Amino acid sequence: MKKEEYIEKLYSNRFNPQQKKTKIILWRALIEEFLQKHIGKNSVVLDIGGGYCEFINNIQAREKYLIDINPDSQLFANPDVNVINLNILDIEEQKRIKTSFDRIFISNFFEHLNNKEELIEILLFCFKYLNPGGSILIIQPNFKYSFKEYYDFIDHQLPITHLALQELLHTLGFKIDILIPRFLPYSTKGRPGSPHLLKLYLKLPFIWNLLGGQMFIKASKPT
Repeated sequence: MKKEEYIEKLYSNRFNPQQKKTKIILWRALIEEFLQKHIGKNSVVLDIGGGYCEFINNIQAREKYLIDINPDSQLFANPDVNVINLNILDIEEQKRIKTSFDRIFISNFFEHLNNKEELIEILLFCFKYLNPGGSILIIQPNFKYSFKEYYDFIDHQLPITHLALQELLHTLGFKIDILIPRFLPYSTKGRPGSPHLLKLYLKLPFIWNLLGGQMFIKASKPT
């Protein structure tokens, strides 16, 4: 089985149709209540590893791009999303990208990488393709607060904490604008999803310190 076929089958089996619908609703609430204010509506936005396009379809932006190795992404993307199917770790394939970005969004992606060297390559890519003053926004399982459940998904490989990621971003030249070590719960899988509960949760940051298993980082490229 080819890698692309494996990935397609793995993610199509992970969430049933009802769970996928619930995820879309929750993403809309997360964007409305939190993410949109960090992404200007006149921005050029790239989503890396956006899979089923829950983020990129619902964010408001002037231009929207998605990079994903999964060929299914094209099926889920709205007409205004430019889908680029490529391996972002392949330097030659990166040359197909002809634009730069104001915002790059990455959610639940780094844990699938094989090693720290791949993580460095992804962040170097982001630094290269961000416009000066542009930002990278990261939502990522924080191993420091989710170690018990981190490997419950077969494709999770690289454990990362907010402190390690903060250090690496600084080293590569990024400026940390926002760092929230405990933000969202670790996973929505197997839990009832309610946009109303999520909106309430986002308005009560003190609860994040009890339930948060994922970090949020916003880091910018100097002008």
